[in-house]
Formats: sequence, structure tokens, C-alpha cells
Amino acid sequence: MKYTKLFEKGKIGKLELKNRIVMPAMGTGFASSTGEASDEIIRYYADRAKGGCGLIITEICRIDEETGIGTSNQLCATDSKHIPRLVRLAEAVHAYDTKIFLQLHHPGNETMSRLLHGKQIVAPSPVMCKIIGEMPRELTTEEVTAMAQKFVKGAVIAKTAGLDGVEVHAAHGYLVNQFLSPHTNRRTDKYGGDFFNRMRFITEIVVGIRFACGPDFPVCVRIDGSEFIEDGLDEKECIRIARYLESLGIACLNVSCGTYESGATIIEPSCFAEGWKKHLAKNIKANVRIPVIAVNTIKHPAFAEALLEEGVSDFVGVARGQLADAEWANKAKCGEDVLIRKCIGCMNCFLVANQGRPVECTVNPILGRELTHGDDRLVKDGNGRTVAVVGGGPGGMQAALVLAKRGFKTVLFEKSGRLGGTIKFGSVPPHKELLAELIDTQEAELKKWGVDVRLNTQGTVEECRKAGACGVFLAQGGNPIVPKIPGVEKAVLAEQVLSGEVKLSGKNIAVIGGGVTGLETAEYLSPDNQVTVVEMMNAVGTTLYPSVLHYLMERLNKNKVEILTGHAIKAVGDGEITLTVTASAVEVARKADVVVLALGVRPNRALYEEMEAAFDRVVLVGDTEKPGTIVSAMHSANDKAFVF
Repeated sequence: MKYTKLFEKGKIGKLELKNRIVMPAMGTGFASSTGEASDEIIRYYADRAKGGCGLIITEICRIDEETGIGTSNQLCATDSKHIPRLVRLAEAVHAYDTKIFLQLHHPGNETMSRLLHGKQIVAPSPVMCKIIGEMPRELTTEEVTAMAQKFVKGAVIAKTAGLDGVEVHAAHGYLVNQFLSPHTNRRTDKYGGDFFNRMRFITEIVVGIRFACGPDFPVCVRIDGSEFIEDGLDEKECIRIARYLESLGIACLNVSCGTYESGATIIEPSCFAEGWKKHLAKNIKANVRIPVIAVNTIKHPAFAEALLEEGVSDFVGVARGQLADAEWANKAKCGEDVLIRKCIGCMNCFLVANQGRPVECTVNPILGRELTHGDDRLVKDGNGRTVAVVGGGPGGMQAALVLAKRGFKTVLFEKSGRLGGTIKFGSVPPHKELLAELIDTQEAELKKWGVDVRLNTQGTVEECRKAGACGVFLAQGGNPIVPKIPGVEKAVLAEQVLSGEVKLSGKNIAVIGGGVTGLETAEYLSPDNQVTVVEMMNAVGTTLYPSVLHYLMERLNKNKVEILTGHAIKAVGDGEITLTVTASAVEVARKADVVVLALGVRPNRALYEEMEAAFDRVVLVGDTEKPGTIVSAMHSANDKAFVF
């Protein structure tokens, strides 16, 4: 076995786990509107258990229906009516010898009154979360005491349903964390003030659970290793909290960090390196004797193994990695690292969740749809018939994979010498290396499923006919938008720069277009050039998740990249460009040695009519159908191949 530490058995209290891989809590939106475990969420967790995970900790579970609503479709443990479906959840996970904890949660001031049906949000003290922007009311002493009992009731429901333990969420700036932290706890009653008073709320929760559920029912507490806010919990105080919690008899600690106000430290975009915060867990582990679980932005099994070898934690939390690939653990155990679809840190999962929709994943188009789109739902009626896929970008490769799984003989034509489409270029800017790994993974999947990949081959009608195709998927991508303006022939395309075809150094460069490609191309060029990004709208990077945009803009500012919004390109001259101020139509001239166009793409349908005339079934995929993102290309390709 390649990873001996990762697949070593472990214990939490008296509970034995088959390996050291933990799936920490992540909100999904897959539960029913009544808070019960839906068929969808049961299948979602069962697939991660089947995928080899040792311990699953559920998404945030509501313990209070009045002020404790974190998301709309959220698991609940507030009433005995929730028990029957939790029983089914536990049974589904246990079938694979995986254990499951229910995470007990209250958001405190990190929720919104609209989720509470107009009620004011609550907190230990009237301290506003700057990200939420709503002033909470202070809970009364009696309400705090009663709230602790609601956590206890949630634990009793979990035990009754047959779950293996509970986790109290005392991190990330949620209610329990708010009592622990001097930043949010300004109370003057028995629940505020000195260290032990600030610990009183969680003490009542833990002691209450152990009394109601018995000492052998594991209680895990998720804590911060640091809040990363000025007057909040620092590393030293978090170690003190960890030692105190151990004295209460908890079974283990789950170490994370941050609050909504230091949000990117909780859920990191791709610019954060694996293990950037490992010192937090390592220092806590050195000060306690109970097991420590820790999240560390883990993408690769080899890195998880290294953390265990170093003694950073006893168990590794692989969160988004198991959103991206339910088989993360099994593939690691078999040494099939290249076949793991790694989380690329794009934050699309949270972008979608923050819109109130069920969570989605860019690289895993069946996330949350396992019940309807899982491999066991594929109609395997290909019967060896040939389908041609023209274009080897992420959408084309996903379509080819699904078709192959359905039993079609799949032939993929790619005109260049490499698979990957435009994400070959998207993987070039800083912090985008995981896109290159996605190409490698998809390529390995195609090989495993016997897809006939023909590089340096145009997918013409003639080639598709020679292959014996009964239908064609057109996934050629899009053609770069080139505006019809004077001198545009002097400009170069972003993909020419990122591919290395055009090399630029010591130049004054104008990048036209402030979307993702434009900003990332500007970053790529900025160390060796003076770069200005020109965008006709009033903002740049509008499709990016806020934390991704924040750190990208921070790096651009550091490299002295100028961002010029509200300006449109009018003409390209020798050593200068003419721009139009969009608000006033006034023309201005700017110096520019080189103009780089990053204005998006138009669908490339050069073959569409010809293919339609030659084949009964022609399917458009990705940018060939409609310009969009990797996630839209992957999802449309998956779904169209699923029903072809």
C-alpha cells in the first residue's frame, strides 16, 4: 500500500475507524425543506462512504428552529420527527464500515434575518458581523441556558438515530465560538467576562451531552486554531481552550481556523498552499492527549500522508477534495492518484451555495445529483456503436468519458497535439496549476475507459464517417472575440501570450478585458512588464468568488497593475491606443507598446451545418453551444452524454 499512515486504523474514544480520512462538515442544501435527511443527501453521504472515507461529519445540523437557521435546506435535529430519516442516513453510511457524526450548529450573528422569517438575529452580545451587516440582539441569560439544552437534545436525537457521535461546532465565528471569543462576548453575566465564564456555554453543552448520551458516546468539538482577527482568539488562547475542552472529557478535537470576517482562512481559494495553516493543529496536538482532526487545504493523498508522518494531526480532514471526487480515499488506497479529480480551489461551490442553490462542483458534475446521474444510473445501451467527439477540452473529455461508460465506442478528435482546450492556457497564470492536473486526470480517465483519442487530427465530417460514427458531439470551444476597430491587426490574443507563442518583456502592455482571462493574463505579464487592464464596465472580475477576486487584486496591486474601468477600446496605433470613456463618449489616448485582447469568445460552429447534414444526431457542448465557464461546459457535456 502506498500510504500506510493514511490507511492505518484509528480510534476516537472507543470508536474504531478504518482509516485516518475524515470528511468534515460542508453545507450542501441537499436536505429536505423540513430538515430531514432526503434521499439525495443520504446518497451523497453514502457515496463518500463507499468511496473509502473513514469518518463523515455531516453538514451543519440545526438545533434551534427560531434563531438557529444557517441555510434553507439544512439538516435538523430539533424534533423526534427527524429521527427516522437520520436512521436511514446512518444505515447507508454504516453499510461501508464508515462512521458518521452529526455536527450540531447555531450560526449566532453569522446568519440573516431573512432566513429567520424576519426575526432579529442573536448573539452573546450586540456585536455585528461585518460580513453579514446586521446587528444581533443579546441573548438573555435564560435563553443561553435553554440554548445549551437544545444542543443536548440534538445529540440525543443523533444517538437515538444510530449515528456514532456528534460534533459541536465551536469555530468559524458561529454561536458557540462567539461565546468563547472576547471579540464577540462582551457579556457581564455568568456567560461572559473571564476565561471560565466564556467557557460556561460550551461546558454546559458538553457536560449535558455526556450526561444524556453516556460517556462512551463520542463528542468532538470543532475549534479554531486562531480567529485571525485583531481582538479575537489567538493561537495561545486556542491552545488553552483545547486543553480545557479535553478536561471536560471530549473524545477529540477538529481544528480549523477563522471567522466570516477572516473568511478566506476558513475556505481557501487556489492561491493558498496545501498545509499553510498546519502549525495551528500541530501546536494544539502537542498540548493535548486526545486525537486531533485537522483540515489543511489537502488536495493530494501524498500531502495528507506527509501531515500524518509529521505529526500535525491524528486524522486528516479532506473536505472539498471529497466534493470533487467521492472516490478520493479508494483511489488513494489503490495508488491511483492521477485518477483523483482534485479540488481546483475555484470556490464555485460556495458561489452557488451563497445564491441559495444546492452546492455544485466545477470538476464533479454529478455532485448532489448522485441519485439521478450517478454511474449506476447510466443507461448502458451504447452496444459498441461509435460516437465522435470533436474537441478535447474539459467538456469534450467529459462527454467522451460518459459515452464510454455507457458502452459507446468513443473517438475523440483534437486538432492540436495536447488535450485540455483553453484550460491549457488557463493553467499557466500563477496559482492555477491544479487546472493542469485536471487535464491529466481527464486524460487518464479516457485511457482507463478505452476512449480512442486522436491528437493532431481535425474532426471533419470525413474523419467522423471513417470512424463509423452514428452521432457527433461538437466541443470545439469558441473563437476569440476580436473587435472590428482600426489597427486591431497589431494586437495579440491572450492565449498567444499564455501559450508562449508571444513572449513579452519590458513592455508597456494594455490588456483589453477585465474578466477572468484578462486579469490572470495581466498577473502573468506583470512581473516583467508595465500592465494596464482596460474594462468597459465599472468593475472587473465580476464572475469570480469574492475571496478569489480579493487575492487576485491584491497581487495585481502589488505588481503595480493599473485597472482602468469604464473605458472601451476604440483603436490600436503604433505605441498607443485610443479609448472611449463609456460614460461620456470622450476619447482619450494612452501609451501602449502591445495590446493583448481578452474579450471572451464566440461559439465556434464552423462544422455545425456540415455535421447536421451528414449525421442524424449532432450535439453542441460547452463554448460551441454557448460561451461560459468550465463548470457550465462540464455540466452540459455530462448531461447531454448521459441522455444521448
